[in-house]
Amino acid sequence: MWYYENSVYQIYPLGFVGAPFENDGKLEHRILKVIDWIPHLKKLGIGSVLFNPIFESDTHGYNTRDYRKIDCRLGTNEDFKEVCEALHKEGIRIILDGVFNHAGRGFFGFQDVLQKRWDSEYKDWFHISFDGNDNYNDGLWYEGWEGNYDLVKLNLHNENVVNYLLESVKFWIDEFDIDGLRLDVAYCLDQNFIRRLRSAVDSWKDEFFMVGEMIGGDYRQVMGEGLCHSATNYECYKGLFSSFNSMNMFEIVHSLLRQFGPEQWTLYKGEHLLSFVDNHDVSRVASVLQNENHLKLIYTLMFGMPGIPTIYYGSEWGTKADKSQGDPALRPCFEEPEWNELTDHIAALSKALAESKALSYGGMSQLVLTNKQCIIERECEDDRVMVVINAEDNTYHAHFNARAGRAHDLITGEVIDFGGGLEIPPYTSYILQPF
Repeated sequence: MWYYENSVYQIYPLGFVGAPFENDGKLEHRILKVIDWIPHLKKLGIGSVLFNPIFESDTHGYNTRDYRKIDCRLGTNEDFKEVCEALHKEGIRIILDGVFNHAGRGFFGFQDVLQKRWDSEYKDWFHISFDGNDNYNDGLWYEGWEGNYDLVKLNLHNENVVNYLLESVKFWIDEFDIDGLRLDVAYCLDQNFIRRLRSAVDSWKDEFFMVGEMIGGDYRQVMGEGLCHSATNYECYKGLFSSFNSMNMFEIVHSLLRQFGPEQWTLYKGEHLLSFVDNHDVSRVASVLQNENHLKLIYTLMFGMPGIPTIYYGSEWGTKADKSQGDPALRPCFEEPEWNELTDHIAALSKALAESKALSYGGMSQLVLTNKQCIIERECEDDRVMVVINAEDNTYHAHFNARAGRAHDLITGEVIDFGGGLEIPPYTSYILQPF
């Protein structure tokens, strides 16, 4: 399946194009900027682009007003259709952010309730009590997502709501020919809704991909037969940067073995979680890592571990931003893409992913593990690779059962001899394919 064999490039469109935070109602054709970045995406080896909220909203995209209209700050439906056609022409798939747990206060159904109260045909689309009041002094109470009253929780037990959302997704497939969905706060969604959505998209388009946002807990709540194909791997996101900052590779390898290891009790053996080192909700990895020499290494491990590797726009050249600076700092506008040694490295990792079936489908086992080094093996029927990390400033000599003496490093193309062990220079990573 295409979604298990390629890297994902994540774009937060409103920030990417430099749109104003408040929806000013002014139509600007900013989303066409994505077309200018396609050569960069191709050079980077990207397989699909994940667009975070792109539909008409009150402010940040997650408070949707209209699920069938591109936000006017980004452009028109025709603009986005042009973007999708340009991406598809280059073999790049499109994943949209499906915000189905809640809508914005500007959503037409909620506006109708505010105006008509009991007489609104949409009053049962939400969780409303006309006996209370809300923070906006509307003279009614409604459930907001996690206490955020700009996010009006939808009633996914209401058949009209479900049909409206499913018909919206059908519209996106028909209008833009999208290839997948990210389900925002999937951990809040009714599982029956996810099942209905999966069944519907399977009937509408072959190889349609669904990934659910999971912060913690059991990812099988949203992922598995009849549910999403994948879930966001926040456990390993945290384990990756923490292992490098504490120089304790046991942490991330423990999580990987717990999730994907060879034991029968492994939680997610054979599954493909969405791997990432940062995204639009967290600090940039270049600001999180305490040692900049670990930046290339963390990407190697992210690409090398089981999962679907994701790159957040701008992080491929080491952009910095801290969550404490606020969401706008995490979601900036760049006039044009940059390219440096880190970008070269990530492009090489994307190429390695394309050249190794084991990186997409292989199981996982541990060959070497110390506080500062690890070697994990990925293996499937006709391919095997070893993902090698040396996170310290000294050369490390690794001894392990190699089963072969020479390998290609899929990152650099070099031939590496490891017959008598493996000499790993300081701050070095390999993806070795024995031959």
